[in-house]
Amino acid sequence: MRPMPRALPVRPGALPRDLAALRQMADQAFSRAAGAPLVGGNDVRILRDAAENYPAWEAAIERARSTIHLEMYIIHRDRVGRRFVDLLARRAREGVTVRVVYDWWGCGTGPLLGLFRPLTKAGGEARPFNPPTVTTVLGWVRRDHRKLLVVDGRVAYVSGLCIGRMWEGDPRGGRAPWRDTGVEIRGPAVSHAEAAFADSWQLTGGRMPHPGGPTVEHPEEAGTVNLRLIPTEPFTARLLRVDLLAAAMARRTLWITDAYFIDHGPYLEALRRAARDGVDVRLLLPQGSDIGWTVPASRTLYRTLLEAGVRIFEWSGPMVHAKTAVADGRWARIGSSNLNVTSWFGNWELDVAIEDADVAGMLAEHYAEDLAQATEIVLTEKRRPKQVRPVPPKVRARRAVRAVSGVGSSLGAVVTGSRRLEDFEVVPLVGAGVLLIALATLGFLRPVLLAWPLAFLTVWTGLSFLGEAVKLWRARRRR
Repeated sequence: MRPMPRALPVRPGALPRDLAALRQMADQAFSRAAGAPLVGGNDVRILRDAAENYPAWEAAIERARSTIHLEMYIIHRDRVGRRFVDLLARRAREGVTVRVVYDWWGCGTGPLLGLFRPLTKAGGEARPFNPPTVTTVLGWVRRDHRKLLVVDGRVAYVSGLCIGRMWEGDPRGGRAPWRDTGVEIRGPAVSHAEAAFADSWQLTGGRMPHPGGPTVEHPEEAGTVNLRLIPTEPFTARLLRVDLLAAAMARRTLWITDAYFIDHGPYLEALRRAARDGVDVRLLLPQGSDIGWTVPASRTLYRTLLEAGVRIFEWSGPMVHAKTAVADGRWARIGSSNLNVTSWFGNWELDVAIEDADVAGMLAEHYAEDLAQATEIVLTEKRRPKQVRPVPPKVRARRAVRAVSGVGSSLGAVVTGSRRLEDFEVVPLVGAGVLLIALATLGFLRPVLLAWPLAFLTVWTGLSFLGEAVKLWRARRRR
């Protein structure tokens, strides 16, 4: 990991001595938790949905003079993805250096079917992140989930948006766009975004002779906003530490939007304790998801949160994909990380934590507007989670089908006794029970059908160990 660019000093203002010391302690705590300094002198603009993010991205790409660096979990091979690739290809032909890091899993078969061919033919580069190899049996499960665009080392865009038609929607087809949030950054923090991209590019095997450009050494102030750019890597849990600290320090409000909310004990406890302490804690979550099983899995956590006083809302549109938080109207977070173990511990993620009343106030206004398009979940007299607004029969049927996929969470609760089971978990438990009995029966009657896959996995693992050993041996011989 290359060292982060230097940060401009933050001006805490004329505070009484005790408050200034408290402010310094809080800054130190957040800096250590995030592994990122507080950088002053930035200009920040919140962008809502694809209607604001995509035009800003495209305009910045059009104005690029030297470099365009795009790191994206998903670039779909649809009309929107091809539009961006064609734009990048045109700028590459015009002499701009274009580098793209895409996640091999997120982009699926698109690259194999020629998604990036126009770009590479034009002289640009597109590199897959962490593709599977013979020597890494399970290493490929870690994802580059970042969504980052940096242009000329002068402007950066960090968001929850990938590139695809679902974010734009289809008005003629009656499909509403996904709800999502991004942020535009100008100022010294852009050099930190450039450095984060350079690290990812290096992990793909690419080389950048002068990562970050002159703005790394001589950052120019563009505004008055203080922020931290938080690049998370597997097993670092940087954002989890920041989220826990924000939940502990919130005094009045903590409003969170998340797309795939499957939390674990420490963060759930932090939210519960904040709510019991009088903080207005709210969660805005999807009522339907592109990954259907995550909705019933999230709902298994509702009861314990509602009983503690946390208010939960479900988005009434097709999908809320944003990953944001705003606390006390002064602190805000926007980025790619979801509130689940995969984002906290397994992925490469990128988020921005902003300490500015104007930015946080605007995000809070957007949150209040979003709640007008959401359904609040409450506990009935029987202490069961229930929606305040009636749900159409089709929606109820769709949710019942998706509940079948909540097997993992339900099984975990049964095995560990960690929580009370809900009525809707009957279906996944029955399905899991039948599947396990079927596998056991297969093992008794046709053991070879289970033995062959296990043997294949064991051989693959053994070969990966030997392959890594050969690499180390050759490297030692060269020294």
